[in-house]
Amino acid sequence: MSITRFTGAVLATALLSAQAHAKTEVEWWHAMGGALGEKVNAIATEFNASQSEYEIKPVFKGSYAETMTSAIAAFRAKEQPAIVQVFEVGTATMMGAEQAVYPVYQLMQDTKEQFDSSDYLPAVTGYYTTKDGKMLSMPFNSSTPVMYYNQDMFAKAGIKEAPKTWKEMEETSLKLMKSGAKCGFTTTWQSWVQIENFGARNNVPVATKQNGFDGFDTEYTFNTEPFVKHIDQMAKWSKEGVFKYGGRQSDGMPLFYTGECAMTMGSSAGLAGIQENMQGINVGVAQLPYDDTLVKTPQNTIIGGASLWVLRGHSSEEYKGVAKFFTYLSSAEVQSEWHKGTGYLPITQDAYELTKKEGFYKSHPGTDTAVIQMTETAPTENSKGIRFGNFLQTRDIINEELEAVWAGRKSATAALNTAVQRGDQQLRRFERTQK
Repeated sequence: MSITRFTGAVLATALLSAQAHAKTEVEWWHAMGGALGEKVNAIATEFNASQSEYEIKPVFKGSYAETMTSAIAAFRAKEQPAIVQVFEVGTATMMGAEQAVYPVYQLMQDTKEQFDSSDYLPAVTGYYTTKDGKMLSMPFNSSTPVMYYNQDMFAKAGIKEAPKTWKEMEETSLKLMKSGAKCGFTTTWQSWVQIENFGARNNVPVATKQNGFDGFDTEYTFNTEPFVKHIDQMAKWSKEGVFKYGGRQSDGMPLFYTGECAMTMGSSAGLAGIQENMQGINVGVAQLPYDDTLVKTPQNTIIGGASLWVLRGHSSEEYKGVAKFFTYLSSAEVQSEWHKGTGYLPITQDAYELTKKEGFYKSHPGTDTAVIQMTETAPTENSKGIRFGNFLQTRDIINEELEAVWAGRKSATAALNTAVQRGDQQLRRFERTQK
């Protein structure tokens, strides 16, 4: 055999060997930037190193809205990823795209991967399941709103405990203001916290049809008396300085960071940011207040964040990789580390128990508040979650109307009536796309 033929044979053998051992690549589009993006990359790297058949390739695609829009466009062009991270307000949209989505319960069954939906926290998975309990997407970064309070300001005012009810919120705020606080409390994500979670916490429906779970032909009901009374009271507190509005999403956090307001309500995943911005200040974490004129025992809050959806159009080998990755991602060890490092909820009971067993909650007081708040009561039709089409647009509408209330331009009744009317128009637009 000539040198040339021998070299060619060696190269061919090496190429065949490399192909035989090449990992099946699985693309994962996500919306986690910065430090969270680094943690996502670390999870993928660790999974890739844990086995030799599959390689998860995470790709940052921008904001939640940008990531979902990109995935929809990519599917139309037949260039979609196998996995895409979609925020919770996009759940109805993904459910409506039945031909594009490979339901997680079906995926795990088809790939014969061990899977039991009862292993997951019901208050988390309820958001992403069908009426008969079948899981459509894999929960990933799930958060829920909690209350943060400045313990140093509380001590100065002689207050020993965080308020549990909205009535106590007023009493506590006035004591804090007498001791020098410029305002009692602020809030972030006002639609999520003061409308959606107010309804869940007090077991009041935000809409008909089990908050949208029972069909896209739902109608909003957050202009009923409990909501009007709550927003009207907040408007009065706004005039008195008890409550101060700091902007949409998390724009109000600086009011709490700087000590202008002694309390705030925001995502459980915001704890790391609070600790970073308030070094040397003692910060407590408490459950979200409830209205004791509506319920004697508050219900669980509902989640925010996102889940992982599997898209059609890929090979069976890629789907085996997706299923293996989901099993890895759901493991107690991985979920516990994600929970401890980010403030997001652990999605399984085993991950919560492992974190507790390790003593993390004792050494980091308050980090289990969100989990307790989500799990100490069984979810009801009103606290299971919400499922509305075009809800991103409706949240903007709610923000506009609430801002008019805080500015004194509208009454709570007028603002919520308008928000419901405009929100229902968005629901009907979405419903027409599903026919």
